[in-house]
Amino acid sequence: MYYAEAIGHRQPPDPLNLCIYATVALLTWLLGPVALAGFAGLAFAGYWRARRRGLRRSRCWLRDTRLVLCYLAVLAGIGVGAVLW
Repeated sequence: MYYAEAIGHRQPPDPLNLCIYATVALLTWLLGPVALAGFAGLAFAGYWRARRRGLRRSRCWLRDTRLVLCYLAVLAGIGVGAVLW
């Protein structure tokens, strides 16, 4: 327990997601299509595994995991196509 919590003060929320998003944006800017293909492929594998284990609705804006998988497959395809071009 942190000292601030011990005396009754609450810590402000840690905006870790914003740091992660900034890092992903930096890598995408530096690596371009390779990063797009890599991150989309990684996300596709994660959603594929989760769907096989029973996840049907995602917190992603698209909600249905089938739509998310299609979206990620298209992104990966665009990334691979751009690398090969």
